[in-house]
Parts: sequence; structure tokens; C-alpha cells
Amino acid sequence: MLIDIVEATPLEGYHVRLRFEDGVVGDLDLSTIIRFEGVFASLKDLPRFRELRVHPDLGTIHWPNGADLDPVVLYACVTGTPIPTYEIKAGGRSS
Repeated sequence: MLIDIVEATPLEGYHVRLRFEDGVVGDLDLSTIIRFEGVFASLKDLPRFRELRVHPDLGTIHWPNGADLDPVVLYACVTGTPIPTYEIKAGGRSS
């Protein structure tokens, strides 16, 4: 089940406060999730990192350089629940 992020607020350092559409709110240190390489390399610069916004169509946070994070992973980190896994069954259906 995908639960969109509806609000994101940069805090100190690489911390961010996220609010999800189901009302869950939590703070995360994204430096524990992001490797500052590739598309994320420029985000090591804190002013650039603080440019994060909620993408209205993707329901997650993103940056002007095109970097974004999976909202399912962020929700799991905030709530302490496991990241869901999906299995492809015969006939091409996932569950």
C-alpha cells in the first residue's frame, strides 16, 4: 500500500520531518539513507539538501536536480515497519 507524503520540512543537518496522508508524522536523518553519490552527490551541500519539496504527482520528496526517494521506504523508516516485499506470481500478477 502506497501512502503519499503530503508535507516535508527540513530540520537541522540532514534531518527532515515528514507527514504522510494517513496522519503519520516522523523525523528522519536522511544521511543514514542517502549515499551522497551520483544524483545525490550535490545534496551533501546542506543549502542544496534543504531545497527538498514534496512532488505532487509522486507523493514523495524530491530535489530540483531530479533526485527523489521511495515513499514506501520513508514510511517504513518513520513507522518502524518492514519494507513490503512483492512476489511475481505465474500470470504476471504481483502480490
